[in-house]
Amino acid sequence: MPTTIVKSAVDAESPRVGIAFGLMAAVIWGGFLVVSRHGVVLGLEAVDIAFLRYASAALVMLPILLRQPGRRELVQLGWFKPLMLAALAGPLFLIVGASGFYFAPAAHAAVIQPGGMTLTSVCFAAILFGERLTPAKLTGLALLVIGLATIAGPDLFSGQSEAWKGDILFATAGTMFAGFTILVRRWRISAWTSTAIVSVLSGFLFGPLYLMVWGPERLLATPFEAIVEQVVVQGILSAVVALFAFARAVHHLGPGRASFFPAMAPSMAILIAIPVLGEFPSILQWAGLAIATLGLVIALRRPTRLSPTA
Repeated sequence: MPTTIVKSAVDAESPRVGIAFGLMAAVIWGGFLVVSRHGVVLGLEAVDIAFLRYASAALVMLPILLRQPGRRELVQLGWFKPLMLAALAGPLFLIVGASGFYFAPAAHAAVIQPGGMTLTSVCFAAILFGERLTPAKLTGLALLVIGLATIAGPDLFSGQSEAWKGDILFATAGTMFAGFTILVRRWRISAWTSTAIVSVLSGFLFGPLYLMVWGPERLLATPFEAIVEQVVVQGILSAVVALFAFARAVHHLGPGRASFFPAMAPSMAILIAIPVLGEFPSILQWAGLAIATLGLVIALRRPTRLSPTA
């Protein structure tokens, strides 16, 4: 009897823990968007940011992966599963998403990539894990997309004739991260191991390629403080802490409900840009932030359960 009571208490707290981890990931990824923009302003390109992100993350996570629990789990996974995780959430994901900016405005990315990721995760979670597409979840998803579209503003409907190419790249990036979310849950990989796999494999595979093909010239011409900023926010906070927090959110909430948190990153970026960049959101962006937050709250509501007596 005491065991049952303790287990019930832990289960009752799990969604709250998942929400806390999800919010942590959303805030960090919002900061990642702001810092990425700052890096581009200073002359860095997507490949430079990807190198700093995964090279530093690999150095941090390599000792964890080489420890006995991580090494044992890695051996059990084989070679295919780790490569799939690194391909879906590693440098390729970052470069595919960033390449969309060559064809479409940033407003398209703010809606299509996170919205597509959330929609794909919700659908696959329903198919593979039997997560119910409740009215609350569908309403929350609709409000989230409306909020993102409101944040993007009139620029969402502007773009050159080749904007559709960028939209496809944004949607592809969102689908890639949704695939990572689903596979972590389906293969039952722990948060630390999945984070270490993506970080270490991405760093060791992409690092040498970057040095041979692109070279470090732009990095050497960038102020040292900006490099440190990118390493801390991109490599440690975004690639390690946020990915670990999101994996924990998937564990506690399931891939469908957890997928709403990455979609909140643009909203978090708006708030973080106030003190960091001195950019104050417009009334339209405040309205979009409120709508997106309302959608998140509705989507995360737990479905009503029968009483213990019933």
